Amino acid sequence: MIGVIFLTMLATSAVMGMTAVLILPLKNEFGWDLGAISGALGLRFLVYGAVAPFTAAILMRYGVRTVVASALASIVLCLAVTSQMTTLWQLWVIWGLLVGLATGVTANVLGATIATRWFSTRRGLVVGILSASSATGQLLFLPLAAWLSDMAGWRYAMLPGAIVCVACFILVMLFVRNNPVDVDLPPYGEAKLVHPQPRHAQPNALAVSFSALSEVLTNRTFLVLAGTFFVCGLSTAGLVQNHFVPLCGDFGVAAMTSSTILALMGGFNFVGTIASGWLSDRYDNRWLLFWYYGLRGLSLLALPFTDFSIYGLTIFAIFYGLDWIATVPPTVKMANDAFGREKGPVLFGWIFFSHQIGSAIAAYGAGASRDVLLSYLPAFFMAGLVCLVAAVAILTVRRKARPVPA
Repeated sequence: MIGVIFLTMLATSAVMGMTAVLILPLKNEFGWDLGAISGALGLRFLVYGAVAPFTAAILMRYGVRTVVASALASIVLCLAVTSQMTTLWQLWVIWGLLVGLATGVTANVLGATIATRWFSTRRGLVVGILSASSATGQLLFLPLAAWLSDMAGWRYAMLPGAIVCVACFILVMLFVRNNPVDVDLPPYGEAKLVHPQPRHAQPNALAVSFSALSEVLTNRTFLVLAGTFFVCGLSTAGLVQNHFVPLCGDFGVAAMTSSTILALMGGFNFVGTIASGWLSDRYDNRWLLFWYYGLRGLSLLALPFTDFSIYGLTIFAIFYGLDWIATVPPTVKMANDAFGREKGPVLFGWIFFSHQIGSAIAAYGAGASRDVLLSYLPAFFMAGLVCLVAAVAILTVRRKARPVPA
């Protein structure tokens, strides 16, 4: 299960991440403004996040294999249709809406659901592994996508992501099961089988999600986790994932070089996020998040002073990459500890939605900053400052949050 879900999250996040090398080719071929292209990408982040609050309930109602296989098939279809795209509205519909929906159900909420269902111990480590696949996939394929874009055109840059998604579809259909009891296993760390409520008896996904949300609207733990995860999205996926390559281009760095540096970030993110999962099982998650947000903020503030040399950008990639989404395992663990096995993944979906609102704002805002102010740097400075605010805010959560009544 972990192996197949790991590959699935890696593949679908690779599709999400390839837009970093498509922005400039789309602008050059069609003459679209960066703000308009960034707006479509911002919509994708928003839709991607809007699915998250309902993903856990949808997975309960319809089953992991059915939902994930359908999402993979939809992504491959969208990639095929994109190759025929000629107008801006098509970019907004295909990438902003349809790709956002399909990738949204294979995002971090899927990883949190699998970890919660299949593991009672080592759950933080499993969340770290699966979260690492998500961010690493967004960056790992970029050098290949950039090379294909330069050599054959931007349409061919989408081919690796499509091939991997097809392979994952086959693996999901062959090996994925909905619960450990389906293969006569207890959750890892338990001795007895756990029989879930029958899927046909599960309540409506909308009702489950909004009911859980209504119970925590005044809960400090939920509000702080949602607020700090908003900052996480603002300072990672929406900003760096989409605009790092164009930013480097403004300073004379070739797209292939900056894409390789992004891939280097992905490699170090893989190490950092898994290590974060291991740490989240052992140490106070509030202090882990304090250091993650604080160090990320300092790295973003320091980026303009690298002079955008290969040496300086490599140091930034290593430092920032270790912290890319190291925030996910402690955030998931705090949500599960506070709200329980059933409601934890659902409420993490709402927390993840706030993450994607931050991503959408950064995706659009950085592009608008480039159009209006002729520079991406104000957006990077702002993201660094709000990370420092998040670092302080997370310490206001009580060390032991009281669970919300069932």
